[in-house]
Order: sequence, then C-alpha cells, then structure tokens
Amino acid sequence: MRDAMPDVLLVSKPIAPPWHDSSKNLVRDLARHMRRYTPVVMSRSNAIVDLPRARVEPIYADPAASPGFAPALLDNIKVLRRLALGRKTALWHFFFAPNPRTSSVARWTGRLRAARSVQTVCSAPAAHVDVASVLFAERVVVLSEHTRRRFLQAGVSAERVVLIRPAITPLTPVAPERAKALRTELGLHTDRPLVVYAGDLEFGRGADLALEAHHDLPSSLDAELVLACREKTARAQARARELRERAAQLGIAERVRFMGETPRIHDLLASADLVTMPTETLYAKMDLPLVLLEAMTLERCVLVGAGTPAEELAAEGGAIKVATQREAVSEVTRRLLEDSAQRAQLGARARQLVVRNYAPEQMAASYETLYDQLCA
Repeated sequence: MRDAMPDVLLVSKPIAPPWHDSSKNLVRDLARHMRRYTPVVMSRSNAIVDLPRARVEPIYADPAASPGFAPALLDNIKVLRRLALGRKTALWHFFFAPNPRTSSVARWTGRLRAARSVQTVCSAPAAHVDVASVLFAERVVVLSEHTRRRFLQAGVSAERVVLIRPAITPLTPVAPERAKALRTELGLHTDRPLVVYAGDLEFGRGADLALEAHHDLPSSLDAELVLACREKTARAQARARELRERAAQLGIAERVRFMGETPRIHDLLASADLVTMPTETLYAKMDLPLVLLEAMTLERCVLVGAGTPAEELAAEGGAIKVATQREAVSEVTRRLLEDSAQRAQLGARARQLVVRNYAPEQMAASYETLYDQLCA
C-alpha cells in the first residue's frame, strides 16, 4: 500500500542520530507522521532510523567522514546528483536556511527535472538578504507569523507563502523529587534556583543578557545559571571564551556553568526553574526554537525576547516576553524566580499550548494538504 502513495523527497541534512539539530528533528517528525504520502528521506549509509513508513536513501557519508553541522563538499555533490539524476518523485520538499548558492542550485535542478517543489524556511535569512532572491519553490513554508509578514513586505505573494508551525513530540513533566535527582546527576546544586540558557552564542546577545541578569539578581536568591549551547563554529568557541571571561569580571563565575552541548538537554530542561532566551534575534535558529517547545511541554517557565518570532509563544499565553535590555531582563528574571506560583501557572499553560497547537500529527496533516494542492 505504501508504494501506491505519491512519494515526496525530503531534501535536508542527514536524517540520522544524534538528534541535536532542529531542522533534522522537524523532518524526522514529519516523516514519522505522514499518512497519505510516502516520505523519501536522505540519511547516512550506516544510520539506524526509526522511520517505518519512509524510504530511506543513504545519500550522506558516515559521521567520521563528514563531521560538523554543515555537510561536506562531497555530500553536497551527492545531494545535487540525487536531485539531477535520481529517481523522480511527486514532489521535492526542501528544508534549510535560505542562501543564494543553495537556492540557485535548487532552482536550476528543479527546472531541469520539472519538479514540483516546497521550501520550508527552517531559519529566516539575515536582515540584509534580498528575500526574493533566496526563495525558489512554488510554495514557501514559514514557521512563524513574524517571518510570514517579513516575506509579504518583501513582495512575495500571499498565495505562495504558507504558515505551518513546527512540532515536537511532547515530553513528560517530572515531579519535584525527580527534578532534584536530575540536578544531582548533572552535577548541579539542588538547593539553588536554576536558570537555563539554551540559545545561540553568536547572535542576538541572548547569552550576554542572561549573564548580566544573573549578576543583577539579589544575593538572597543565590541562583545558578547553566549555558547549554552548541559551539557550532570557531566564532562560537571564541564567544564562549569571552562569556567565561565576562562571568569572571562580573564576579559570578562560581554560579555559572558552561555545559556546552549535552545529550541530557531534556533532563536539564526538566530540572530548571526558568528557561531563558532573551535574544534580540533568532537568526541562525528556528523561528520557534524546538528547545523552547520542549521546555514548555515539561511545564517549565520560558522567557523570550520581544521583537523575535518567539514572542508569538508569549502572545499565545505560553511564555513571557521581555524587552532585550539589561534592566528589563534582570527585572523579569528576578520576578519569576521569586514567584514559584506564577512559574507553575505559566508552565501548566505552556504545556497545554504546545500539546494543542504544536503536535506532529497536525503539522504533517498541514503539509499533506499542501502536497495535495501541488499534486492535484
């Protein structure tokens, strides 16, 4: 029966463990929940993936030959060859942050193969980028109203832009006793309020504001701040060193933990009192970062920067937005840490919101409706 269904080629980074990349997770969850189309997934030759309905193609090399977050040149060539010469599918669906070179290649190969196409903008282009130049597909899917408005203002037709929000599989909240045990396992203090920053190091000053707000907290709170951030580039590594130096200058190094990338991010989120991302921009991240949605399903209190796509979570009642200025971030952080009842109330609303509006079944159904329109 699966073979009788139209198939859709999902063009993305390798869909394979580890699951530490939002765009990969988005494709994985879409492939798991498609019901009327057969997903064709690009993976690694030696990967084990739990995608029973998908046709998995080993396009990418194994991790040892292709380390890091950006696919190696050889991998890019393999993807191009797959598009230009591989088995035809009913539709091509691309998932990446738009850039001129990749968009040109996708546009050219699509014309060569007369392929119907969808482009999901996993991360919005930088502010200076000419939006029209990096959008190539017949339909462009955005993940937030914020980016939809930006594209319309740039002259992209409303018929071409479709809003489909991202999704996660809800996580299970933990009891206070379990949260305390998790902190012990992670080497964290069990008797201090815990703030977690899991945002970007390079863009938006979110990490800087989290550090400054931590310094400004009253000493009576004696809170602990954990920065759990992937150092994806050499610049990110330099920024991490700068932030460590900044923590020392502020005199808070003893109360700040630089955890880096951790395979136990869900345990860290589950044990936090506050998950903060007061960034000025979400450039290079997903419009609605999946780590925030995960924290929300764990009934954690979430703080987001005003003016970013993530403030839509606050508009829906699932988070608190804050002006991205030191005084504002410090004040809201203090207020939330001092009010456990407000945090609990916000966390409960946050979970309800994500379970209701960000379910993978809903996301997949919306994409398949879009496929219907293009394949009719």
